[in-house]
Amino acid sequence: MKRVFILGTLFLGSTLLASKSVLNMHRSFSYKRPGIASGPVGDISILIDKSDYELSIYDEKGWFATYPVVFGNSSLSDKKMQGDKNTPEGSFHITAKRVHDKWCRFMSLDYPTKESYDRFNARKQRGEIPANASIGGGIGIHGTWPHEDFVIDRYTNWTEGCISMKNMDVSEIYNYVKGNTNVTIRK
Repeated sequence: MKRVFILGTLFLGSTLLASKSVLNMHRSFSYKRPGIASGPVGDISILIDKSDYELSIYDEKGWFATYPVVFGNSSLSDKKMQGDKNTPEGSFHITAKRVHDKWCRFMSLDYPTKESYDRFNARKQRGEIPANASIGGGIGIHGTWPHEDFVIDRYTNWTEGCISMKNMDVSEIYNYVKGNTNVTIRK
């Protein structure tokens, strides 16, 4: 009887641990507001949460959809300077959209902003980055190399600081993202 109790306790404990680790895993699929037949309603905004590896779309009715994304550096730190492969944090806007040869679609962000420059200059003054460092640029939201959506499923950070989505997902949002759409990136 004692052995049955111990084995039962071990089984229950391992089951709870396994279910907890499944709950903490990132989602590698997109999900949308129930009952939507078409795209978002009215103007949209984008919230990118680096610690959850998610890009969420909000419209006039509230939350619309969430998609898995990856970034540059696995540290998920704020971008400090050109070449650090970090994804910047802050408030941005979409400035341009285009079909891209390598990454399916590309939506440019207005990085660096005044806020970005202020943080960059403060880091230089504190000696956190070299005095000759450059702030960088060319940050955007884009797809993956052809047939490499698996990097999103595996949460492999691979960009130079951009936000990367599955090609089907970036093509979908490309259709309803407009110029000047608000984009917030946070950790």
